[in-house]
Amino acid sequence: MGDGSVVVILDPHALVRQEIAVSDNSHLIPLELEVTPTIQAPEQLVQTIMVVDDSVTVRKVTTRFLERQGFEVITAKDGVDALRVLQDTIPDLMLLDIEMPRMDGFEVAKNVRTTSRWSDLPIIMITSRTGEKHRDHAFSLGVNNYLGKPYQEDILLSAIHELLDARSATKH
Repeated sequence: MGDGSVVVILDPHALVRQEIAVSDNSHLIPLELEVTPTIQAPEQLVQTIMVVDDSVTVRKVTTRFLERQGFEVITAKDGVDALRVLQDTIPDLMLLDIEMPRMDGFEVAKNVRTTSRWSDLPIIMITSRTGEKHRDHAFSLGVNNYLGKPYQEDILLSAIHELLDARSATKH
């Protein structure tokens, strides 16, 4: 909303795609067919990305893009809201803006890196502040990647997959 409050917007197409992706379609096999059991690969868990930005438009556009890519998305309207959400849900990756009211992205990154529960959470900072000073400061706080606004979807997706793949490789 214009005042920064968040409103639930249902995307029926995304809900159907998600249901298809996680549903068990075994009931669709005719009973007269003999089914040979096979070894199943472990289920692919849906990965969660947190989008932290004070712009409602950026949150909506980024959320829609990520959901189309098969991610679950949680959002926060500023740094204070992000830390509150992190108390209940730890995402697989965070997309973080710098300039926000109440608590900026630098402070959020510092809090995340100094809190043991969140310290290994990958952070991609996406901001209009593309100067070296801001970039260097972000990396000094432990941000994993730094992209300018407006971001290119393919570059963002590549950065997300790179960090998520590296994180899952270190967990195994």
